[in-house]
Amino acid sequence: MGISTHILDTAKGRPAAGVRVVLTREERVVFDGVSDDDGRARLTEHAEAGTYRLTFDTGAYNPGGFFPEATIVFTVDDPTRHFHVPLLLSPFGYATYRGS
Repeated sequence: MGISTHILDTAKGRPAAGVRVVLTREERVVFDGVSDDDGRARLTEHAEAGTYRLTFDTGAYNPGGFFPEATIVFTVDDPTRHFHVPLLLSPFGYATYRGS
């Protein structure tokens, strides 16, 4: 199955729309785009097993914030499952978890 993300701006209490998101696997770009109005992005419909790097351009979204980007590295071990990687974002912090 695929990989998706959802970015929530915890400081503003709403989805983070228009955040650039880049997903790579083994140095190959799988997705390069922006989150939609609901802060979501479907990054790929069909994931392959392996290690992925998901980078969020948090600096452009939060100018003056502490983190210019947030990068999450994760492993797809079962490509028949869906992988959802949310990002909770504020100007001075972020958190993530394995979503459903």
